[in-house]
Amino acid sequence: MRKIIVLEHISLDGVIQAPGGPEEDMSGGFVHGGWISLFSDDVLGMLLRRQMNLPFDLLLGRTTFEIWESYWPQHGNIWPNVNAATKYVASNTRTSSNWQPSVFLNGDIEEKVAEIKQQQGSDLHVWGSSRLVQTLIKHDLVDAFWLMIYPITLGAGKRLFADGTIPMRFKVTESKVTPSGVIVVNYERAHALNSK
Repeated sequence: MRKIIVLEHISLDGVIQAPGGPEEDMSGGFVHGGWISLFSDDVLGMLLRRQMNLPFDLLLGRTTFEIWESYWPQHGNIWPNVNAATKYVASNTRTSSNWQPSVFLNGDIEEKVAEIKQQQGSDLHVWGSSRLVQTLIKHDLVDAFWLMIYPITLGAGKRLFADGTIPMRFKVTESKVTPSGVIVVNYERAHALNSK
């Protein structure tokens, strides 16, 4: 069975919107795009590269996919595995892309993702994709969160845990604090919330 791992850059107040650039996702009037750039350091870079070099397929929302499909095919030297990974895309409007291999999912996303999870293959990495992540959390499909928690508050923006988050319990399997103060932590699902 494949695991679903949600990987996010996240502020102290839970915002995951537009970490990479000023125009990445301005929806809702978000003006703080690119907020992670203040905290770049060698340790964070090393941890990111290690994570990016694991075997994976991608599970993405349409917006994140569209941002990535215009960038990564021309920058595969930075992240070679991203272009070879199968990209499962939750979208009710898209059915195809030149960025292959891509598989578009529409309709009952949670049911389709649950089926993909049961298949043989690499773990499914979810980056960004805030609306998709909410669906995965609501339907108890997330196995782990790999978070980079930045020492900044943004006040507004799309959040990792929003309305519809179910009670879940996790255990820390790895953590590191970078010189710039970013906490990189892996939370894996633990026993049921009420068990010891």
